[in-house]
Amino acid sequence: MEKNGENRYLFIDGLRGLAIVNMVVFHFLYDVYVVSGRDPGWYFLPGIRIWQQAICHTFILVAGFVWRFGEKNSLRRGLFFHLCGALVSFVTWAALPKEAIRFGILSFMGSAVLLMILLHKCFQRIPAWAGLSASVACFALLRNVQYGVVSIGGRMLWEIPKALYQMKVLAPFGFPSPDFSSGDYFPILPWMFLFLAGYFLYPLLERREAWRRTARRRIPLLCAIGQKSIWIYLIHQPVCMGVCLLLGKIR
Repeated sequence: MEKNGENRYLFIDGLRGLAIVNMVVFHFLYDVYVVSGRDPGWYFLPGIRIWQQAICHTFILVAGFVWRFGEKNSLRRGLFFHLCGALVSFVTWAALPKEAIRFGILSFMGSAVLLMILLHKCFQRIPAWAGLSASVACFALLRNVQYGVVSIGGRMLWEIPKALYQMKVLAPFGFPSPDFSSGDYFPILPWMFLFLAGYFLYPLLERREAWRRTARRRIPLLCAIGQKSIWIYLIHQPVCMGVCLLLGKIR
């Protein structure tokens, strides 16, 4: 398990480290091209959206995978994530109102960790393979819930009642109102199901000795970065924007 000492899953730290390095590079380029207005279409270039989503998917899947390791401290961790999310929201609103983050990935992480306090006893009774399959299916079906539809493979299956999108308090749950905007939006639906996919994936892999051997392997440098991922996340955007200002990329 991901604990101190010899039994720590260092490979998981390495995955976090790889994701955070990619995120810093992505956000630096986003600041250069999009925030500066030099190339607003950069985000929509082939592969860029996939790159961004791969980073986010990694963070959320890993967070669900390791939830059990910090189960006893879930309340404290959940509240800490929410506090960090609120700080990010305030700073982005003050510095770049048009790019202000409302219910971003840290706020989602806080919500997911806290929800699992209530759901864990129920979910641990579900066979891991069934939970994983259901979570992946629900995530795929609800991937476009913020746009008002239940779909699969780009094909709409059901249109969600528009009334849900008229109540501003439902934005954190995946039903943003027409005037809602955020530079980084990760509502509970559908992302909770990706978190649950990681949660159910853990017992399937844990029973495999080959996985346990692999998971204890250290990935040089990335492991150290991964263990400090939350702090890097909090400071990286001001640093990226500062570098851009020095280079004259943001006006």
